[in-house]
Amino acid sequence: MNRPLFLGLDVGTQGTKALLVDVEAQRVLARASSIYGLMEGLPPGAAEQHPATWLDAIHTACTALFRERPGDRARVGGLGVSGQQHGLVVLDAEGAVLRAAKLWCDTSTAREAEVLSQRLGRRIPAGYTASKVVWLAHAEPRVFERVARVFLPHDYVNYALTGSAWMECGDASGTGFFDPLTRRFDPRALAAVDARLPELLPPLVAADALPGALSAVGAELTGLPVGTLVSAGSGDNMCSAIGAGATRPGVLVCSLGTSATIFHHSARPVHDPEGLIAPFCDATGGWLPLLCVMNATGVSEEVRRAFALDHERFDELALSVAPGAGGLTFLPYLAGERVPDLPRACGVLHGLRPGSLAPAQLARAALEGVAFNLAWGLERMRALGTRAEELHLVGGASRSRAWARVLADVLDLRVQPLAEPESAALGAALQAAWAVRRAAGEDVALGEIVRGFLEPAGSPVEPDAAAHAALAPLAARFRELVAQHFG
Repeated sequence: MNRPLFLGLDVGTQGTKALLVDVEAQRVLARASSIYGLMEGLPPGAAEQHPATWLDAIHTACTALFRERPGDRARVGGLGVSGQQHGLVVLDAEGAVLRAAKLWCDTSTAREAEVLSQRLGRRIPAGYTASKVVWLAHAEPRVFERVARVFLPHDYVNYALTGSAWMECGDASGTGFFDPLTRRFDPRALAAVDARLPELLPPLVAADALPGALSAVGAELTGLPVGTLVSAGSGDNMCSAIGAGATRPGVLVCSLGTSATIFHHSARPVHDPEGLIAPFCDATGGWLPLLCVMNATGVSEEVRRAFALDHERFDELALSVAPGAGGLTFLPYLAGERVPDLPRACGVLHGLRPGSLAPAQLARAALEGVAFNLAWGLERMRALGTRAEELHLVGGASRSRAWARVLADVLDLRVQPLAEPESAALGAALQAAWAVRRAAGEDVALGEIVRGFLEPAGSPVEPDAAAHAALAPLAARFRELVAQHFG
């Protein structure tokens, strides 16, 4: 009898990835993706996508995935969905989407977030779902009157695939109206957002649940048989934590994409009184203290595209410049920022001199600016108890030599890129395998399943002591400049 395979879907901001995984052989058998972008022509700060885009991308990616191996469709024993966090999808009573989804990177609800933060006495970032619900009720009251379901993107995809509605605790942690300590919705926060909100939310499920199975619609979208089991899934950071090995203490992971996150598994909740480090639940039943910055590879991509460079040439130019970028400091807040909490900030180039606008110097300054901002947040994580000597690097830029070198030198950590960059899709598949095996009565730890997939991509990048010594005062200067410009 053929052993079962598992499918992981990562429905992100820039595209959807699909991975077909043989868990017993510890191999990714096939991969495919479908790329898309944000809706154009929106007001400043707004970032939206229509959920139909995600479903089309799932169909496209799954069709490509199984094109060369159609016989594997019948072998899939379960699938899991990873989704971009914090978004808002609203449906009417018939299950129809009422408007485009507002995404994690939407900062147009900054005012609503400020009001909620004051009302609740704790920080609600502008990107969180709570502020989006308040915005919708005020800005589009006729739409809000028709809302019968409030979903996160991952919830909506599961609903479209199965016809069943649920929310998982890790993803729910990024809403602003969930208590990660008790793993329940926060009644006070729900009431502060809207009196109707409790009746609009789906039920919560545990990380190892199997709450759904593919409907006829889901089968058509994925090409898999009706009844294929669907796991709880989670937000992209929670699934990435699984795929990158953050299922036990001591493993620090950086997921490097349009935004960047640094996180680690914790057996207990980690509370930040300043609200900068998110006290998320993870997708294994533990917790996931997490730093999220909104500006990462989007900053380097601006420079790369401006000079029509390919990625290899960009890396060469950035590495050709000595640490410090010749005195040029890039405050990288092109999309506002979450940490520090500056949703209305913009990018700044400080220290311009003749030659500063050369592509090599700008490339180096872009990488260092993002790394300085990450170091600022990591310092906060360490103050709360985070301990690690090595950083696992995953995400779209994890193969970049320049990113690995700059992060190692600024953060003063050994950086180990992992061979599988699509850790969120991998994590979704592995979570599904774990849930199916537990449902069958097998007492298996998720960490046991994950261990065989943590293959390094080459040798680790060790921090250079001289470079770190040169960069440390520049990191302090970076913070002073942020205070001066955005105080």
